Amino acid sequence: MTIADRIQHLRKAKGISQEELADQIGVSRQAVSKWESEQSTPDIEKIIIMSNYFEVTTDYLLKGIEVAPIQESGRKRSSAVLFAVIGTAFNFMGLVIAAMIWKEDQVASSVGVGLILMAFGCMLYGVGMVIGQPATRASAKKYFLAINVWFLALMPIACIFNWIDGFFGGYVGMIAPYPLMGNSFITYAIAWLIYFSVCIFADLYLWVRA
Repeated sequence: MTIADRIQHLRKAKGISQEELADQIGVSRQAVSKWESEQSTPDIEKIIIMSNYFEVTTDYLLKGIEVAPIQESGRKRSSAVLFAVIGTAFNFMGLVIAAMIWKEDQVASSVGVGLILMAFGCMLYGVGMVIGQPATRASAKKYFLAINVWFLALMPIACIFNWIDGFFGGYVGMIAPYPLMGNSFITYAIAWLIYFSVCIFADLYLWVRA
């Protein structure tokens, strides 16, 4: 295995793209591509940065000497994926609880309750990205964003749609956690089309970057 193979192996094991690796070590994506295709080799400064980022020694990167990963002092960190999973659960609960409260009482505060739970879920994810194991952060970020865009986008889109639909319909648009049938079925269908389009394009963008 060459240094090019080791860089590519470490990058893929971490679940990041060439562009994301380039951002981490301060070079262009083309530079990383050339390293992995053996068109050039990184200088010693970049080797040191990559050894810290991948938590391996410079000897492993340069010579392929198998050694144990560099361990952080103190208590072992939790996986960032765990924080992302718990954060996702709170976001999902926020959306469901908001919808249940609205269906029962039809009060704008349902959106507030949902957003509070979602804010807590996103905060947990953020904590995981700070204190979680560095090797798990890229995967946590990728899957958290891909899944949670479906939970986080619905209420803002619904509130904007309901207000606009009410404005053009000559009535006060209701603050609700999901689109309401207002002026016509066509406008209602457009609201859902916008929601699905935003989420699908966001996911496609994330997977293309991976």
